[in-house]
Amino acid sequence: MDSSRLFRTSGTAIATAAMLISGCALGSASPRATAAARAYDTGDGRSSGFPGFESFGAGSAEGAEGPESPPAARHDNARTLAPLPAALPPALRRYYAQKLTWHSCGTSGTSGFECATLMAPLDYDHPREADDLKLAVSRKKATGAGHAKRLGSLMVNPGGPGGSAVGYLQHYAGIGYPAAVRAHYDMVAMDPRGVAGSEPVTCLSDTEMDRYTEVDQTPDNATETAELVDAYTKFADGCAARAGKLLGHVSTIEAARDMDVLRAALDDGKLTYVGASYGTFLGATYAGLFPSRVGRLVLDGALDPSLGSEQINRDQTAGFQTAFASFAEDCTRRKDCPLGPSADRAGDRLAEFFAKTDATPLATGKSRKLTESLATTGVISAMYDEAAWGLLRNALKAAFAGDGAPLLKLSDAYYERDRHGSYQNLMYANAAVNCLDLPPAFRSPSEVREAVPAFRKASPVFGTALAWAALTCGYWSVPATGAPHRIPAAGAAPILVVGTTRDPATPYGWARSLASQLSSGRLLTYEGDGHTAYTRGSTCIDKAINTYLLTSAPPPAGQRCSS
Repeated sequence: MDSSRLFRTSGTAIATAAMLISGCALGSASPRATAAARAYDTGDGRSSGFPGFESFGAGSAEGAEGPESPPAARHDNARTLAPLPAALPPALRRYYAQKLTWHSCGTSGTSGFECATLMAPLDYDHPREADDLKLAVSRKKATGAGHAKRLGSLMVNPGGPGGSAVGYLQHYAGIGYPAAVRAHYDMVAMDPRGVAGSEPVTCLSDTEMDRYTEVDQTPDNATETAELVDAYTKFADGCAARAGKLLGHVSTIEAARDMDVLRAALDDGKLTYVGASYGTFLGATYAGLFPSRVGRLVLDGALDPSLGSEQINRDQTAGFQTAFASFAEDCTRRKDCPLGPSADRAGDRLAEFFAKTDATPLATGKSRKLTESLATTGVISAMYDEAAWGLLRNALKAAFAGDGAPLLKLSDAYYERDRHGSYQNLMYANAAVNCLDLPPAFRSPSEVREAVPAFRKASPVFGTALAWAALTCGYWSVPATGAPHRIPAAGAAPILVVGTTRDPATPYGWARSLASQLSSGRLLTYEGDGHTAYTRGSTCIDKAINTYLLTSAPPPAGQRCSS
């Protein structure tokens, strides 16, 4: 998990995948669980570290609602993202003038979707037609009849980095977003460069990726440390060998510039957008680069762009501890909780289980065994949505009895590994974007060891593993082109930032900070659990966001929702 960001899609991904794994019926689920189950499993929110998590964030060590210090104090030393010049460079005019050719597309069970290919320069500073990228785009036209005025295009991104926006659109947003929103907007998505249908980055074979995910993430001696470093090095070298020069051009700034090219190709004067998790960083970056072209932007499960990698990873580590505490409280109230009757002791019980799997991996009924790293990933995966807590209870119950199969399934869902052993490219794209966007948190095992106590303070359960996960980008072959920065987006229309108080992957303090940086930011708070808030069961949140999307009127300053 390097943590240069441990993201997940819109927070509903793992719950969906887990429900599909377990075969649980949607009809018996709670409203929030049902909302989660409807969502498409893009696997975003992942991170790159376990070897596979690339974290971008998670709660604060000071509490569920973020750091003790005011948001402004966290980004005083960060540089500011400046807007791009208003005048379009002549070399880019052909990209902005292109017309999209649409054709029917979609997967089994979906209809009404169209697809097209957008051309974008590999390098915006030195565009060459021979290097042009082909980016996958999809849309579903507004469903409203004559009484529903078309408001333009609504672009969506589920996060990651590395989640397929096209997949998210076709499996969820294009059919599951509120009917009123879909009536007035053409729903649109584009896989960012390096992701899924847009020149996907690949790094390892499926067999190599299996070995990578199993590597011991909490090395106890020099031999195990060397094995972990070797795994990170081979992963980085594999990405460099397979992705080539694309690896140096998958930054969030470049992806945001691609979004502006798509906006022009869609003939929209301004961008209307809903981004979740990492998608908030993408949307905020767009606003910083093109403030005059901001229409209605919803940034749900917000990231704080002013933070460095180490702080991001430590914050996110604390966020998963906060989420685990909520899970433990729920679990220990139940007679069948495998962690026992005491919420205060639940973390110790889980840590003891991790230590046992470190010494002796569990059988799963297949050739693969459940190692400590895979077990940790499986537990963390269920922290993204409380709808998955029941599955985690059952998986832990089985694991404590010696059967690692259910927990392995949760881990596989997180990594987007299918039952045939094939991986999607999410984890590869995740690392590629994160390692380019920010300098690495750590560059050597000695630096990690020095930081472990702070990470363990943030999370006694997950701290050691997540500290070592943050070493991933230390072996990257392409130097980072980005750095921490504030995004004021001066002159932009009102931008709606949404934060969940006990969000495990993007802590609430980050939403407060981003809203304070944006000159037109407006913070909307959901008091609850889980990653992101829109279309996940809160009537209050959905009403506020729908009103903003349909009328441009943001909710009142300081609005908080608890249901």
